[in-house]
Amino acid sequence: MKAKNVLLFSDFGIDDIVAVIFALFSEEINVVGIVADYGNVSRKDALRNAAFLQEVTGVTTIPTFGGAVLPLTGERPVYYPEVHGFEGLGPINPQIEVNPDLFENFNEIVPLIEEYENNLIIVNIGRLSSLATAFILYPNLMKKITDFYIMGGAFNFPGNVTPVAEANFYGDPYAAKILINEAPKKLHIIPLNVTMSAIITPSIINTLHHHYEKTQNKTGLIVKPMVDYYYEFYQKTNPGISGSPLHDVFTLWALFDESDVVYQEAPVQVVVDQGIAFGQSVGDFRKAPDLESKDYKIHKVAVNYNYRSFIKAFFDIMKNHNGSLA
Repeated sequence: MKAKNVLLFSDFGIDDIVAVIFALFSEEINVVGIVADYGNVSRKDALRNAAFLQEVTGVTTIPTFGGAVLPLTGERPVYYPEVHGFEGLGPINPQIEVNPDLFENFNEIVPLIEEYENNLIIVNIGRLSSLATAFILYPNLMKKITDFYIMGGAFNFPGNVTPVAEANFYGDPYAAKILINEAPKKLHIIPLNVTMSAIITPSIINTLHHHYEKTQNKTGLIVKPMVDYYYEFYQKTNPGISGSPLHDVFTLWALFDESDVVYQEAPVQVVVDQGIAFGQSVGDFRKAPDLESKDYKIHKVAVNYNYRSFIKAFFDIMKNHNGSLA
């Protein structure tokens, strides 16, 4: 199978880093560029984490672009060190410095997209501010993207920031609204409805870690301390949870075989009015939805998936790679 070219927008927290490793280990994904955004950490720290991952993997050929430093709301971002650690890497403290001035280069995504015209998927696993900016600045360029996969939203499902709002939509609902309203094709929206059950158990992580120790897989060895940290957070907020939901890994896995993910095409929108529903994603999942409303755009929302296929793909890809990526 020919690898799918991916331009990845990420805010480089724990599950983001594991997702990038998963993508690099996979033969089905070819990451051709990375946009590092604020979100789980500041943009500067996200760029630093991207540089750390380059050092660990030895992969230095994937261009990195600096994304947004704040949301379109104009509010200062709120970070969540209790979820991802102060550095965004759980207990890992990377001793790397980056010069943010070198990464005021967001415009360089233009020649990259033109190079892969009509053969490029954008996957956004963080806040949506940078991608929304691309829609504002380059609307015709966005028509050259093959598909869009967005991790975000919670439809008829509890949020993870407020009772109704998921972090990526809540962090910048204006950006989410721009994507929903202006996308030149139907978005694949991967919400908490499915990603919260994309559980990777400690036994799987431990088995992989023992394998990485035996094979001296330097890249793989950073996975366990990060996911263990992530799991500690989820044990506090979701007592009894059996493992860590890897939201961003799931979103990249969804590219593999669309038959493993059940999508429902539905009119969707996001609440931008200040109040208790701020950032809430709304979908019309009635048997006879209002398909004529100008306020709602129809997109593909993931509602179910093959868990066995997800776990098998994660384990096989993470175990069978020898760690040599350079």
